[in-house]
Amino acid sequence: MNGAHDMGGVQGFGPINAEPEATEPLFHANWERPVFALTLACGMLGKWNIDMSRHARERQAPTDYLNNSYYETWLVGIQTLLVEAGLVSTSELESGKMETATSGIHAPDRAQAARILAAGGPTNMDLDITPKFKIGDRVRVINTHHAGHTRIPRYARGRVGTVDHYNGVHVFADANAFGRREGHPQYNICFSASELWGNPPQARDSVCIDLWQPHLEPA
Repeated sequence: MNGAHDMGGVQGFGPINAEPEATEPLFHANWERPVFALTLACGMLGKWNIDMSRHARERQAPTDYLNNSYYETWLVGIQTLLVEAGLVSTSELESGKMETATSGIHAPDRAQAARILAAGGPTNMDLDITPKFKIGDRVRVINTHHAGHTRIPRYARGRVGTVDHYNGVHVFADANAFGRREGHPQYNICFSASELWGNPPQARDSVCIDLWQPHLEPA
């Protein structure tokens, strides 16, 4: 999204002044490095998936979500997941000291961790589901406001775009965030800047978003 528009399509937050990607550092402070490492290491324990991680970060109080930096949000998320998975208690987080040993947890060694990172986490699923839409179809994004996790950007809700590509059947993130591994057809949908934001200065620009079939309806 161009910096001339408000953050996330929400009015009142001002323009995004992103650092140039070529010069932006990987970390802006030394404390961010262990937060990143901790998030990856704990994820390898297999107690949650990536969509659960996203949902844990989203469940902050709105003021905290807006005030926290990127890796502060990651830290809140991993703390939430560790407590909910029963790996640590709230008092252990506050004191920094272990009270009860956790059993039955296998932590990968360096070689196993390298293999896990190299394999990644593919989300495509081999399911025989006929897609409802085809390339070139005009579709409208459903205007939903449910309390759970969704991969629909707020600025795209209710907007009309065009199917640019069919990605196949993928794990449905909205359900995966609650531990339900469902597969649905996924499409790459392209929207004109004018459709999303009225008449922006870059009116010829477009934005393409990967969305699942339950997110879409015929336009």
